[in-house]
Amino acid sequence: MAAIVQLPLELIERILFTLDPLDVPSVAKSSRFFRSVIYGPNEQPFWRGLYLAQPFDDPRKAVTRLGSPRKDINWRVELQRIIRAKVVAKNLRVCRRDERCRVLQTLLDLVTNVPPLPFRESDQMSRNVYWVQSLLRDGTFLEHDQWVLTDEEEQLRARLHTWYGLTRRDGEAEIRQASRAFVYSRRNHTASRAYGPFMPDGSMRVNWIHVRALAHVFGLILIEMEGEEEEIAFEICPLGLSFCQSIIPLGLNLDEEDDWAGVEGLWRIGYAFVDHREFIIYNDPRVPENEPLDTSIFEDAEETYSSIVLYFRVINVEPDPSHPTRPKINYIGELDGTFTLVGFVKLTADDQVWWHFGGGNDNHQPVWNGEAIGLGNIRSPCGAIGVWSTVFHDADDPIGPFWMNRQIVIEDD
Repeated sequence: MAAIVQLPLELIERILFTLDPLDVPSVAKSSRFFRSVIYGPNEQPFWRGLYLAQPFDDPRKAVTRLGSPRKDINWRVELQRIIRAKVVAKNLRVCRRDERCRVLQTLLDLVTNVPPLPFRESDQMSRNVYWVQSLLRDGTFLEHDQWVLTDEEEQLRARLHTWYGLTRRDGEAEIRQASRAFVYSRRNHTASRAYGPFMPDGSMRVNWIHVRALAHVFGLILIEMEGEEEEIAFEICPLGLSFCQSIIPLGLNLDEEDDWAGVEGLWRIGYAFVDHREFIIYNDPRVPENEPLDTSIFEDAEETYSSIVLYFRVINVEPDPSHPTRPKINYIGELDGTFTLVGFVKLTADDQVWWHFGGGNDNHQPVWNGEAIGLGNIRSPCGAIGVWSTVFHDADDPIGPFWMNRQIVIEDD
């Protein structure tokens, strides 16, 4: 032991950096010297080195989900949380009940705090994203039934599943039927939810179970449209981790930018719906609220897809006292140079990006309504997923999922 501790500290640390972080606590127990290096008063430089030796992004180069630089990194705490999350994801039986939320939040933190891309065509994929994709690829952690989840845990897992994207099991008919039943149910489309994917208590907090169902339904529609083999299509579906990184040009500070959400530009709004007769039959008003609706109608139901491309133009911003650096953005949408819709983007009470719009007809009268939640990190290619309906919200009016994403504009030379 004496020979080892007489080596230069820098060399000792380099040797320790080659270890699996799970083995480091055992080394710390071997002597006072190693304990002082690993857990001493000046521990942060050691843990920074150990963290950066792992296959993760450098947090100092990352931005938060809303595009702000990261601050106050505790290298030891963050690495220990990540390694514990990895252990739990691989062996659910070792997870204590009191750490479930922390594990789920840790995996979310990994993919919501990543380096931004300077432009859309960049190939600088986040190492965090790749690591989480590999960890969750078999879908077990996202879909197992070994835990009786609390409401908070259920919301966190639904959010993580939404971020991850589609799993193999998501392609099963029974699972797809359940998501369609949720999305097309008028019971989930009420004034208390602002006719969007929000909690039913009027708090305007996002209901991630609803968002997850919307992303599931629309993701499978996109896959069917592409006509790819299922295994390939699930990997390249644009509603998933591979497309979650922010696109922030070099030098742009979103904390000082009015259009922090990247609203101005060309957008495609894709929307889907089921046959209206089937929709009416499914939402039978004679069925009591405390009894389930008959979801068998979705066993053979077909969805129709269509889309429009509009130019979104920011008209002004309004201060948001709850979010001083993220003002409310008011915008209009133009189709062939003609005003078509008006909307806004703002942060919700739980700091999610809320997109709202109302669309008009030829007389500019509002007819269509959309409420969506941003997917991925701010300004990411994931866009936003939501619910469309009419502005009247009458009992027989249609509802359905929609997905909006910013388009790449190729300029002529």
